[in-house]
Amino acid sequence: MRVLVTGASKGIGREILRQLHSERYRVVGIARSAPLDLADGEEFHTCDLTDHDATRALLKELLAEGDFYGLVNNAAIYPAAALENTRFDDVRDAVELHLITPLLCAQELIPGMRAHGAGRIVNLSSRAALGKTHRSAYSASKAGVIGLSRTWALELAPANITVNAIAPGPIDTASFLAASPPEHPDTRALVATIPVQRMGHPEEIAHAVSFLLHPRAGFITGQTLHIDGGLTATTAGR
Repeated sequence: MRVLVTGASKGIGREILRQLHSERYRVVGIARSAPLDLADGEEFHTCDLTDHDATRALLKELLAEGDFYGLVNNAAIYPAAALENTRFDDVRDAVELHLITPLLCAQELIPGMRAHGAGRIVNLSSRAALGKTHRSAYSASKAGVIGLSRTWALELAPANITVNAIAPGPIDTASFLAASPPEHPDTRALVATIPVQRMGHPEEIAHAVSFLLHPRAGFITGQTLHIDGGLTATTAGR
């Protein structure tokens, strides 16, 4: 079964690509640049996913080779700024990549899923959708991912296409650490409140993506799975 993963060059996306490939999915990765450690058999295409024309052209090229069973919308940016310093362009960029790109990808891939009578869409949101200081653009757009997922789940359920969101908490990736430096007091305070007393690992998110893509996960749709070491179960999360 063929699965498309966006933002698959590093961090969580890279691990999703690796995990699905190991499970013998015909996984195709897309990102602005290719990973340096691409393994034999891992298919990858470079594309600026905020360029609508280029993205649509690539998707049509890929669809000419066959339809997709799964779509994992993972591509993300991490603008960080206090409310007073948040730039309108940062909000637009976050909405573009976190909401419009997934919409474009879904619109292109859904007809094939309908034709085959089944499909899986997993959208990557974030615990920050519940609120996080200095993340106006990021939090708002990631909250929108949850709204999209629930709406798509209702629309696509009759076609046996499930749509779910995964909302990771603090995950040990270069992107997270760049936006939340380990030495920053806010980051230290956040990690200290995680009940399991550690940050998450990309492979733990990849495992959840694999679970939601599985054919036996067909009764799970419209859900948001928080993978955050118990952070959202406390009142101490920041």
